[in-house]
Amino acid sequence: MADDEHETDPINSRLYEKQQFGTLEKFSSLIREKLVLPFRRAERPVYYHRKFARVPTVDQCRIDDEICKMEAGEQHKRDKMVDMCKVKILRKRLSECNWYWQENKFEKCSEQRDGFYSGMVNYHLKYGEIGRTQDVYENYMKQKHRMIWLRRRHEAGDTNAKYTD
Repeated sequence: MADDEHETDPINSRLYEKQQFGTLEKFSSLIREKLVLPFRRAERPVYYHRKFARVPTVDQCRIDDEICKMEAGEQHKRDKMVDMCKVKILRKRLSECNWYWQENKFEKCSEQRDGFYSGMVNYHLKYGEIGRTQDVYENYMKQKHRMIWLRRRHEAGDTNAKYTD
């Protein structure tokens, strides 16, 4: 009978544990909200998530506005770098697909091949034959001459004219 008096009720002991845990949890969350979070510095964004605002292109700049031309040149360099990265990704996907499907690569990798070649054509149309100087004015003139050539070919009756360098 003496053993029965010292036994604890399992339901009451669980309730007591829940109350203790609730008290500790409230105390710790209060400390975190009132002391830790207000003094913590805001997390800085990761560098590769930075978004640059688009600047006017070289054809929208005034003739005497050198700063606008310089900003347009920097924008042009960033655009070229992004396009190069796109072509690299497409090239890598194509080479990985060719490596994985070695014998059946012509059947299985047609989607990657088409994407890579269209990406290369777009890149070459934009930046081909400009060289490493990356002058935005030269690129603008190249695009203007391409559009004039296409318009003249269409006026001459050649509806299937496609500009290639």
